Amino acid sequence: MPLTTDAYDNGDDLSAYTDSLIATKASRVADFDTLSFQEKAGPQFRRGQIRYVGSGATGNHESDSRILPSGGFTFSNMLLPPGAEGPAHTHHDVEEAFFVLEGEVKVGIHRGADEAEYRTLGYRDMIVVPAGVTRSLKNEGDTDALFCVVIGTQKPQVPTYPEYSPMHGVTRG
Repeated sequence: MPLTTDAYDNGDDLSAYTDSLIATKASRVADFDTLSFQEKAGPQFRRGQIRYVGSGATGNHESDSRILPSGGFTFSNMLLPPGAEGPAHTHHDVEEAFFVLEGEVKVGIHRGADEAEYRTLGYRDMIVVPAGVTRSLKNEGDTDALFCVVIGTQKPQVPTYPEYSPMHGVTRG
C-alpha cells in the first residue's frame, strides 16, 4: 500500500506523520540474501540490496517494516563488491535508472548475444535504461561500488534473462 495523506489531511500528529516519511541510512541494511539465488551461476553475482522505497522486482519484502511503501516507483541502493556483477536482464514493463554514489560501475547495454556497448560510470554519473532494453552491471574496481537504483513502478515484473545471460534458467528454488 502506498504512502497516504490521511494522517496529514485529518490533522493527526504532524511529527509522527513526518517520521513515517523518512528512511534513514542508520535504519538500512545491505541484504545479500534477496539476490543470493543468482549465486548459483557464480560467486561474482553476490551483491547487496539496500531498500528504501518498495522492494524491487526480484524479492518479496512485504514483511520488512523499514521499507517506505511505494506508490509509483522503487528506490534502493545496490552494493557491488569488487568483481561483482549484475547479470544481463530486461525489465519489459518499466524503465530503470542507476546513479553512482561511490566507486565505479561498468554498465552494458545489450542487443542480442553478440552486440553490446559498455560505459564506466563514476561518482554522480547516471544512466536511465528504457523498458525492454537489456542491461548489465559490473564493478571492475578494487573498492565497493554503491549506486542508487530507481525503477519506475510500484512493483516491477520479475525481469527476464536472455539466453546469453549467466542467469538464464536460474531460479530461486
